[in-house]
Amino acid sequence: SEGGYVSRKQAAKLARDYSFERVMEHRQQMWALKRTHLFPDLGDGSVGGLEKKRDVNVEKLSQNPELRRLARAFGLHAEELVAKYDETRREVRRLHMDIYYRPMLPIAALNGEDFSLAPQVAYERFASIGFADPEAAMRHVAVLTAGVSRASKINRILLPAVLQWLGQGQNPDMGLLNWRKLEERFGTDSEYLGFLRDSNSAAQRLCHVLSNSRFLGDALNKSVESVTWLGDDDALIARSRESLDVQCRSSLSRNADGINDFATSMRAMRRHEIERIGLARLSGVMDETACLTGMTDVYDAIIDAALTWAIRYQTSAMGLGEPPAAIVAIGMGRYGGQEVNFSSDADMILLYRPADGADEQVANQFARKVVDALRQVLQGPTTLEPKIEIDLDLRPEGKNGPLIRSYASCREYYSSWANTWEHQALLRARFVAGDRALGEDFLHDIANPLRYPISPLTDAQLGEIRKLKARMEAERLPRGVRRDRHLKLGKGGLSDVEWTVQLLQLQHAGDNASLRLNSTLATLDELERRRFIDRGDAAVLRKAWRMCTAARNGNYLWNGRVSQADILPDDMYSLGGIAVYLGYDAHRGQHFENDLMGTMRKARDVAEHLFYGR
Repeated sequence: SEGGYVSRKQAAKLARDYSFERVMEHRQQMWALKRTHLFPDLGDGSVGGLEKKRDVNVEKLSQNPELRRLARAFGLHAEELVAKYDETRREVRRLHMDIYYRPMLPIAALNGEDFSLAPQVAYERFASIGFADPEAAMRHVAVLTAGVSRASKINRILLPAVLQWLGQGQNPDMGLLNWRKLEERFGTDSEYLGFLRDSNSAAQRLCHVLSNSRFLGDALNKSVESVTWLGDDDALIARSRESLDVQCRSSLSRNADGINDFATSMRAMRRHEIERIGLARLSGVMDETACLTGMTDVYDAIIDAALTWAIRYQTSAMGLGEPPAAIVAIGMGRYGGQEVNFSSDADMILLYRPADGADEQVANQFARKVVDALRQVLQGPTTLEPKIEIDLDLRPEGKNGPLIRSYASCREYYSSWANTWEHQALLRARFVAGDRALGEDFLHDIANPLRYPISPLTDAQLGEIRKLKARMEAERLPRGVRRDRHLKLGKGGLSDVEWTVQLLQLQHAGDNASLRLNSTLATLDELERRRFIDRGDAAVLRKAWRMCTAARNGNYLWNGRVSQADILPDDMYSLGGIAVYLGYDAHRGQHFENDLMGTMRKARDVAEHLFYGR
């Protein structure tokens, strides 16, 4: 205060609060000479519980002997001491913001008794809280607080706390830039800044998102409504399949003929809902399992609506009264297992069956045109919204086969020509959209006998599966990527876990109906329960699968690039960004890498034993 760095009023308050808290600590320590820095436990998991629990039971506080003793040392009742401590903590917090962070604002943005730092001192303070480019940060703050607009006034209130919260993230510079972009796009006409000022949690959550996710920062700049979700946990939770279907049906009824409008609505819904789930995950509202299920539901609802639209559109375009064929989409891969990532496409196979009395050639022509319309809705250049990628490569004959084939042709192929690995791929086959009766016939009559075989696998079949996996690891690994850095194909990665689980499933699901599951973790749990896998081995595989899945999601949200989602970066800075998604503090990339690499090495050892029999 004497040096002019803080006001006399601030100094007096801070000195008074410091003395109170220090004397309280001394009187705690003087009792039985305990080395402690803890306020007495209030029994509800809080410290100074009145801050969160206004209806605290006074009688319960008075029955706490340690609290009563400390309160008597101050000449207070127990509830009075708790209230005084809560008030002191809140005041110290406000003073901390005013003394440390508010002077980082330009002098024009401050009140009369506030202090502004000299440019070099401000530069050093921005650097001290994590900004790699302090000069750019100072320019952003100056622009955000300049003028007399409502937005600049609110920013002058929010920015001291915002700078602190951004500094706790992996990339404060990215976070502050995104904060400025939000204002430039929405600040003048939107009420979102007022909402952030008045919400208890939204601004802090927003700073966490903006400084830790390039993907979500870009997504928020497309929809200011998403900012308001951050203040309401219920709004962040993934929507139910029923709710998604209601929106899809509404879009179907509005856009019966126009492909552009329908495609835009479907793709916008997907972008919107994936953004919601990402925000929920980074805000701690949803766990990883709920995110995978929620993203799968989004794909299911959209593909169901898109296939319905394509069938109606082609029926009308061909001048037909009724569709000449039933069509079904069967989910495969991670999509079939209901394990969709933020960066996943949707693996599917498509089948048709001519309607009773329909001409086979007409039915085939109709089915092919429906597939073309479906792909146009999801992937065509009909809208500025991002494409919804579907992958049909797991169909019979792969890339050499037709995109859609008849049920009879499919049955003949699987009964006569399918390789063992194709039987394995069917383990995740699941009805997704279209004609349910056709889907159930495919799963029951074609898929089940192959994926749940009654007779045990032969040595030749085991060899074929192992050989294919080894070939896949050798040929599909991107050039220049080390095998231990690939989250999917690397040693101890997702493919090691999934192929091990699927091999055990092929060996035992024929005799054990409880193993006839699509999900990797659900199947692993059942294999452990039925003692087909040791508890310790199951725990290792489960942890590796969860960590690698979360790392893929975290990698995508951190950098926003699908092509890099499976590759674990080498630099500690990017690793730190991924680590935040998994619950680590910022700048803990080395710690996260050590944990993940250790887990993957253990998983590889288990796969070597269970899958390769070594």
